[in-house]
Amino acid sequence: MRACAVAGVTDPKVDPSCYVAPEAIIIGDVEIAKGCSIWPYAVIRADLSEVRIGEGSSIQEHCQVHGNPGKPTIIGKNVSVGHGAIIHAAIIEDHVIIGMNSCILDGARIGSGSIVGAGAVVREGMIVPPGSLVVGVPAKVVRENDPSLLDAAKRNAEEYHELRDRHKRGEFRRYKNRT
Repeated sequence: MRACAVAGVTDPKVDPSCYVAPEAIIIGDVEIAKGCSIWPYAVIRADLSEVRIGEGSSIQEHCQVHGNPGKPTIIGKNVSVGHGAIIHAAIIEDHVIIGMNSCILDGARIGSGSIVGAGAVVREGMIVPPGSLVVGVPAKVVRENDPSLLDAAKRNAEEYHELRDRHKRGEFRRYKNRT
């Protein structure tokens, strides 16, 4: 059995400005910067290596974020991680969209201003240049140096900032079974 890289008791650190859904699970050496949103059933587990999530990022429903010993997971600023995505021991730079149900494997690095298409599998160790569109299984870069991708990522982050704020204000009530 491999030794655990995170020693001792480690409490997650979440900036109070964040929205964290009650159903989200955050365990271990996790630091979540200001203005983030963590949606229902997201699991952020930092028991083998640290997880860092940058300012204004969104981890949407059913996402899994985890690392491996010596391979932390780092998510930059204003990153949108789409519903059901998995990020495992990878680095996601600032202003990126990770598409729904995509999988980013160990040692991969997604450059700033990029978009990973829904369902893509970014293989272990893949380096995606900034401003790239990545799609497929296995994922391939199909477009590079496209500034419109950065603009799309910024818009998407802003939409989730608004949703974060509305949820924090209590604008959306939860259904309560009255039977």
